[in-house]
Amino acid sequence: MIRPAHAIPNAHFQPGINLHFFHPVHPLYLCWQLGLIRWLGAWQPQVLIVEANPRYLATRLAVSWMRQRGGKIIGWGLGAPPLRGVSGRLRQAERAHFLQGMDAVIAYSRRGAEQYRLAGLPPERVFIALNAVARRPTITPPPKPPSFEGKPKLLFVGRLQARKRVDLLLQACAALPAHRQPHLAIVGDGPERSALEALAAQLYPAARFLGDRRGAALSEAFFWADLFVLPGTGGLAVQQAMAHGLPLVVAEGDGTQEDMVQPANGWLVPPNDLTTLKQALDEALSDAARLRRMGAESFRLAVEAVNVEAMAETFDQAIHCVLGRNA
Repeated sequence: MIRPAHAIPNAHFQPGINLHFFHPVHPLYLCWQLGLIRWLGAWQPQVLIVEANPRYLATRLAVSWMRQRGGKIIGWGLGAPPLRGVSGRLRQAERAHFLQGMDAVIAYSRRGAEQYRLAGLPPERVFIALNAVARRPTITPPPKPPSFEGKPKLLFVGRLQARKRVDLLLQACAALPAHRQPHLAIVGDGPERSALEALAAQLYPAARFLGDRRGAALSEAFFWADLFVLPGTGGLAVQQAMAHGLPLVVAEGDGTQEDMVQPANGWLVPPNDLTTLKQALDEALSDAARLRRMGAESFRLAVEAVNVEAMAETFDQAIHCVLGRNA
């Protein structure tokens, strides 16, 4: 299990206070991070890693502060997708100027890395750290039989909020042929739980809401399942499912999903598309033996590429790069 910052001897955790102007999805959204410059003065870092987002206004001051003292700046973010319209083009040009002031950038995904390169960053200064919350697995998941034992078992893990589209998952399960309808376990809590429980009672009473689970209790849920499904936005639970050897059905999103979900280990489906989600579930649950092979491929990817250690190694490479050292 990953230790929190306060439990790591050489880590210093400083809580921050953010002032948000408009909702984060609003075109005019801005954020001011209180105390950032004061913290820099106390900490005196050689390298500062910041979210690569020009809407974080204090970041600009932090970049200037670091430059005046010969420090290095690394941006970290999802990418720089194209912006539409006249105002979008202006924002895009301003964003490119902001990004080009970084010494390096770390992207969550290959798509994001390509967007940073298109924004004018030199390829050798763009790094890819696939987003992960689970460590490199060292224990092979217990073997599962080549056929389902009774009904197949589906698992969702995540915060119960509208953008996760658990409602769509309930509808898709209810639309499956009767002989394919699975046991469905929903792990997580959040503002939509009551509404989703009421919807499940109407559409899919077989769904079980297990609440928030951590540690061994969460691993137990992963090992129970035959298939992991994420019908909405997110992605961290996808990597956890891979580390437990599960095949995946995941909605497309910010690009991080494309690096984790491939034809050999799962299905990527368009977001907010009930028909395609139902078709993917129907296909997935038609062949248990294939799901076992796909789960083995998920586990291989988690061991080799999608884990916290690989992510940390990329950060280490980026830091050594901007400092002019060999990693």
